[in-house]
Order: sequence, then C-alpha cells, then structure tokens
Amino acid sequence: MSWLKHILLLPLVLLVGACGFTPVHAPGGAGHALYDRVLVAAPEKVKSNSDVAAYALVRSLEEKLGRGTLQAYQLDLELEQKSEGQAITADNDITRFSVEGTAKYTLTRLSDGVVMASGTAKNFTGYSATGSTVETLAGERDAEERLMEILANQIVTRLYSNADIAAAQ
Repeated sequence: MSWLKHILLLPLVLLVGACGFTPVHAPGGAGHALYDRVLVAAPEKVKSNSDVAAYALVRSLEEKLGRGTLQAYQLDLELEQKSEGQAITADNDITRFSVEGTAKYTLTRLSDGVVMASGTAKNFTGYSATGSTVETLAGERDAEERLMEILANQIVTRLYSNADIAAAQ
C-alpha cells in the first residue's frame, strides 16, 4: 500500500516543481534576497506608545531578517498597541486583559527610494491579572513580547511572499 502512496505523490511533486515554486530561503528566493540586507528602524525611531514593545518588535525582526549589514533596504515601522479588560467580575475587578497590536511597515529600496512592500499586521494576546502585582506585571510584559513576536512573524511572512523583492535581486 505504501508504494501506491508514492505513485500518487509523484505527480504532485512534479507539478509543484513545474510551476516555478522556489523555496523562500533558496538562492533566488525572497528570504535569500532579504537576509542581512534589511536595515530595520532602530527602536527609538519606531513611532510607538511603548518603548518595550518597539524594542521587542525590532529585536524579533532582526532575528529573522539579519542585522542589515549590507543595507539594501530600509524597514520603517509604526506601532500601536492597547490593553483592554476582557473578564470583569461582579465586583468590577478585571481578571483578564487583551493586548491588541497593529504594526504598519514600509520596505524601501535604499538605492532609489522605491517602496518595495508596505502593509499592516494586526493581532492580539492576553494575560491573566488574578495573581499578585508582580505576577500581573510579568504577565503583561510577556503578553507584549509575545504580541511583538507574532507581528514580526506576520511582517516577515508578507515580505517573503512579495515576488517583487526576489525579482529585484
């Protein structure tokens, strides 16, 4: 029975190869074209209502895209986040918070100033506020860092899926 699965999968593999599929990190792919070529805006230059969030977002983007030592592109960011109470007890105490974040990004080619990609990434995380003050503050900070990791993943995925970037190399 396993030989039948291999026979059925062979046309699928050939079809994917014939359509021009290129792995993101292969030579010629968008990941290869961008790695270490994107200068991410410094955390203090990111328009944000939270310095911690700006730092976490830039750190996460640099982990995925490299530090930008070759400086072919500039990634500018604008970050907004807010926290809202989600679970409110009968005594009017909030026991769970949701942290919502929006990151606007613009990738510009430095050689001629052409905008290669731009967009907005949105997501949310949550944390519990039922413990001590220290536990709640730690939960809030962790939720903020998780949110920035999620937003960085969304931004990088969208940059990698932009065919213009791979073609421009």
